[in-house]
Amino acid sequence: MSTSDVRIDGNCLVLGGGVRVRFIRTLRLPESGTHPLPPGLGEFPVRRVADFPDTVPPEWSARGGVMLPVYLREAMWLSFSGTVEPAALQVGVGKVCAVSGERWSGELTRKPQNYVVLPRQPWLDGINSGKGTVRQFVAVPLGMGATVEGQVTGEETWGGVQLQSFPLADGVLQAWREEQRVRAEREARARAATAQAGYGGMPMPAGAPPAAFDAPAMAPATAAPASAPSRPRAAAMGLGVGGTMRQEVYQDDRPLSDWAKTPAGRVFVHLVTPPEWRRITGEAAPPSPVDRAAYTRAGLPWFDYYDDGADDLAPTDSLGGVEPVGEWLGDDSVPWQAPGAHQVHPLGDAPQPGKPVADGDW
Repeated sequence: MSTSDVRIDGNCLVLGGGVRVRFIRTLRLPESGTHPLPPGLGEFPVRRVADFPDTVPPEWSARGGVMLPVYLREAMWLSFSGTVEPAALQVGVGKVCAVSGERWSGELTRKPQNYVVLPRQPWLDGINSGKGTVRQFVAVPLGMGATVEGQVTGEETWGGVQLQSFPLADGVLQAWREEQRVRAEREARARAATAQAGYGGMPMPAGAPPAAFDAPAMAPATAAPASAPSRPRAAAMGLGVGGTMRQEVYQDDRPLSDWAKTPAGRVFVHLVTPPEWRRITGEAAPPSPVDRAAYTRAGLPWFDYYDDGADDLAPTDSLGGVEPVGEWLGDDSVPWQAPGAHQVHPLGDAPQPGKPVADGDW
């Protein structure tokens, strides 16, 4: 495979078409009941596999991509904040689509829909497993059968997370950009008229581009490779599911023909245990997330998000039947303390680029 259009900006993956994806650490939900969206507890660090050729397993080098450290049974969500232009993003967990439950495909499909629509979908906390709900992404080792991959396909071969982005087709994208330009000019004139009416005729500054067209900032990856005498096989991790939360996966309201036929970028995200992360990179993994009961007792916020202008995508049978990881790993020993109603907050709608992330065979 040739190098795909993917770079790292800090801990953010920037895929072709301007798609920005961050992996966010969070509190693990109990596996019974339905809950509000858990808080973000910082970003997972992300490193290029190619920066550690002497210490990553050979099969990781062959697949290319990036890696991040994750604890057993740690939960995460994907943030798409900063994505400006429309894009269709495929999200795979062990090469099973987190939206449709179908095996990974290099093409967009509609029946069932196998992608999320950005930037309308602000984040994704888990697999599309219920009407208006998802089941939380939770890290588990391969080989137990607890991953989504294992339960849907009967095999655990790939693990990790897979991402692939499709921008709008050229003509559709140009029409969208023109629409945004006209809208920005109209809003600027309205602001200027308001300023003149309210501040004695003083005009507003002109010439600044609208925020929607700011180029995303990207910084070079700086991690240095660690040396090691051998490259043992790393403990492979994948994603299973945990508790259920209120979150919609939005149905695409564009015709499928609006999207480009070929992806603008794709990347394989390897999940690494903290000991392996230290061995490979020489860095210590971030500490395990704060105890969720302590978080709730401290009065910190949880969230609800609702977009009444979008339609929820119905779950498929394959994802609706995925069992939580507790079926394999046993009951959760961490006590659960539900947040109070006052803690649930409603939500509404540069530098030199980093080195490209190498793609591989997967």
